[in-house]
Amino acid sequence: MEQVSGIRTGARGPGRGSALSDEDLASLVRQTALGDFAAFERVYRELSGPVFGVVRRVLLDEAQSEEVAQEVFLDVWRNCGRFAPERGTARSWVLVIAHRKAVDRVRSEESATARVAAAGRLEPETTPADGVERHVENTLEREKVRRCLRRLTQLQKDVVRLTYYTGHTQREAAELLKVPLTTVKGRLRDGLIRLRDCLGVIT
Repeated sequence: MEQVSGIRTGARGPGRGSALSDEDLASLVRQTALGDFAAFERVYRELSGPVFGVVRRVLLDEAQSEEVAQEVFLDVWRNCGRFAPERGTARSWVLVIAHRKAVDRVRSEESATARVAAAGRLEPETTPADGVERHVENTLEREKVRRCLRRLTQLQKDVVRLTYYTGHTQREAAELLKVPLTTVKGRLRDGLIRLRDCLGVIT
């Protein structure tokens, strides 16, 4: 999912709801795996702040942290069926995803920087290979998300961006887009379902 600039990002702050117990959060993740969009919203509200905090500590850059934090929640939406409570809490599972994605972004950026530096020391016909595979993998993943976003209707894209990239509530999104709240709820649910389906099959 892509960002809308110039609007406050809800992922910077704590979740809007009360803190959930580990059991409640695990139950919400299981419900999300069954396609319960309301459960996913509660997971997002509960963990958006902690996820952003983990990513921010690794990346330092705020804009990149916002982007990666939202990639984390898309990953949760896509893969919540893989959550195994016997291996740990849902909270730790999500935060591990957040840390891994942040580290992957750092490695990708470092690899790109290293290749640029190396290019000045190599003959034109020489191609540096270190880190290329990881960089390509990360680049393809981001492009996959962008391609799936392009398959949404314009209203679905606008609603997804406002609520899951810039942290607006559904009511705020409805006011900004000048559509009924029920329309925002429906388009957001449909858009995320289409994204998950698309990302599961696109190559």
